[in-house]
Amino acid sequence: MNNLSSINPLKPLDAETLVASASNAALLGEVLCTGLNVNGFNWIASPAATELEQIVTNWMGKMLDLPQEFLFSGNGGGVLHGTSCEGMLCTLAAARDKALDVLGPEGITKLVVYASDQTHFSLQKAAKLVGIPPSNFRALPTSLSKAFALSPNDVRVAIEADLGEGLVPLYLCATIGTTASCAVDSLEGLGLVANYFGVWLHIDAAYAGSACICPEYRHFLDGVERADSISMNLHKWLLMNLDCCCLWLRRPKILVESLSTKPEVLRNKASEQDYVVDYKDWQMSLSRRFRAIKLWIVIRRYGSSNLMNHIRSDIELAKYF
Repeated sequence: MNNLSSINPLKPLDAETLVASASNAALLGEVLCTGLNVNGFNWIASPAATELEQIVTNWMGKMLDLPQEFLFSGNGGGVLHGTSCEGMLCTLAAARDKALDVLGPEGITKLVVYASDQTHFSLQKAAKLVGIPPSNFRALPTSLSKAFALSPNDVRVAIEADLGEGLVPLYLCATIGTTASCAVDSLEGLGLVANYFGVWLHIDAAYAGSACICPEYRHFLDGVERADSISMNLHKWLLMNLDCCCLWLRRPKILVESLSTKPEVLRNKASEQDYVVDYKDWQMSLSRRFRAIKLWIVIRRYGSSNLMNHIRSDIELAKYF
């Protein structure tokens, strides 16, 4: 531990940035990911990489007991990003374009994003990147008395106030385990509000969502069926190394319509006839890493039972600190 002082000379005893959730299996997966150097931006570039990603995101979705509509077998689907921050950016872009199809491009100045004062700050950055005016970002206050959870009633009041000003509520981010306080928002309550007002509900489960693979903690995801998207960083707690985030969508077609590009150089029959998934249209960049091989190896090596035991062991250890 003495060598940790070289990491942050201003805080020599601070080891919080040393993520200890990796594993030998994840290391092997990273070696294969880097060594194989697959760039599966569309199906025809690498059918194996694309289809393995569909398989492992479905596996993870089933571990979380996500509703069928978030899985490929239920017309939803998942994609592997680097972090949950990317998932926020992509889903915000999808929600924005869906709204602007109705409002017209000039309507972007009316769109409003809602979150709590505990929500990860990357959401504000994502809102800026998609063109939401900073004045239209609502970081609603939370309190210790409610365990820093976002109040559905506060969201409803804020939305009604914005509607009264002629603004258009666009996007609400709920969190399972905020960075600063590990607050858990009520998905059921926020989902009812979001659905009533036609607002895109995204669940940022980056930090604590992994615990929900255990049946005794699955209740924290109650209400997920009301969401449009959910993201979870596997490298936070599921024996994965950086970087690996699962993003699931109930209606991936909206995301694809927002992010898809069809240059002549990438045209092929399989893509044009909608037979396959082209993951370039599920993310911001074209190139992408073969993260699926890492996740496949970790799941095959440990299995869901051992991953659950890992979560339970950490929670037990936390009681001693």
